[in-house]
Amino acid sequence: QNDSVVAGGGAIEMELSKYLRDYSRTIPGKQQLLIGAYAKALEIIPRQLCDNAGFDATNILNKLRAKHAQVGAG
Repeated sequence: QNDSVVAGGGAIEMELSKYLRDYSRTIPGKQQLLIGAYAKALEIIPRQLCDNAGFDATNILNKLRAKHAQVGAG
């Protein structure tokens, strides 16, 4: 099984999700939960692409999150 990570479909949604998750940690109260939920909802697109391709979506999304964290930190 080939589960390598390639740029393409879902990359923008993953980056936006990362940004919103990071931002949500800086604000208090219910707004934090709303922004976090929106960030999670953005990940539905890459998750569905993984499912459609027959990949383990949880594994791939974890790899994508790690890659996006690396890019943001470097």
